[in-house]
Parts: sequence; C-alpha cells; structure tokens
Amino acid sequence: MTDDSIPAGMAALSICEALLLALNDAKTLPEREILGILQDAAATHENAAGTEAEQALHATVAALITRIIAGGNWVRRP
Repeated sequence: MTDDSIPAGMAALSICEALLLALNDAKTLPEREILGILQDAAATHENAAGTEAEQALHATVAALITRIIAGGNWVRRP
C-alpha cells in the first residue's frame, strides 16, 4: 500500500456517503435501495478470495460497512 491509501480510502468513503445521502434526500433512491447497496458491498468483501492478508483486509472492510449499516442514522436524518 502507498502512503496515501488511507486518506484516499477515507475520502472515497466520505464521497460515497455524501452521494448516498444526496440520492436519498432527492428521493432518487429509497432507503431500502441504499441499504441494499451497502449490504451488497459488505457481501462482496465477505466473499472475496485472496491471500490470508487480503482476506483479512476484506473482512475488515466488510465489518466497517456492517457497522455503517448498523448505525442506521446516516440515512434516517430528521
């Protein structure tokens, strides 16, 4: 990994979250579709193949997405 991979990942996560929020706010995608996107992303990482180190990284990513889903409040804003 390069030195900029962590900030790049954080930026990508922030951008994606903002896009999902905007799509929900604009009523372009309903909450159930957004949750489906997140669940699909988590499943992709849970089922990823690779070396032991790659699988550990994918498991960490899947766990992060699962925590985002469990938090729930990111889409359900007042």
